Amino acid sequence: MTAKKKVPLVTFRTRVRDESIEGPNPYRWEDSTSDDYFSGKRVILFSLPGAFTPTCSTYQLPDFENLYGEFQKKGIDEIYCLSVNDAFVMNAWGKAAGLQKVKLIPDGSGEFTRKMGMLVAKDNLGFGLRSWRYAAVINDGVVEQWFEEEGFSDNCETDPYGVSSPQNILETLKASASA
Repeated sequence: MTAKKKVPLVTFRTRVRDESIEGPNPYRWEDSTSDDYFSGKRVILFSLPGAFTPTCSTYQLPDFENLYGEFQKKGIDEIYCLSVNDAFVMNAWGKAAGLQKVKLIPDGSGEFTRKMGMLVAKDNLGFGLRSWRYAAVINDGVVEQWFEEEGFSDNCETDPYGVSSPQNILETLKASASA
């Protein structure tokens, strides 16, 4: 994926809280499209191999949550985390992480990830097909800046992390604003 490419149009199956539903699981299915997430706003999308995994849960997700206000100062309207996990897993992860600002997007079938060119096999970890770790600044559905971890490959022995870190993206946005 390169800058200036439009994100693919897909429909995401999400679960949203609905107070009109009684019982222990007050959620309903809701379809949201790429346009719902990316049209008419400037956002950061970061994608990672899996919910509840060590790097994602310890560093990447909480750091984006903690730096949310700094990103807003740089003209970012929303921050989205996408993973090839279903809506149930993504909702449980968001609840466990205490998320208030970053929004999670479930790409359960991997369709968006595949169309972004970022779907890789992680069979060596027992994961199956998952997303390579990357991030992007997306402006009105068009990739403005791209941050892809090195070593893109199936069954990669390592899990590189740095290029797509919130700290690196924030520094890049600050540098481009002062240029």
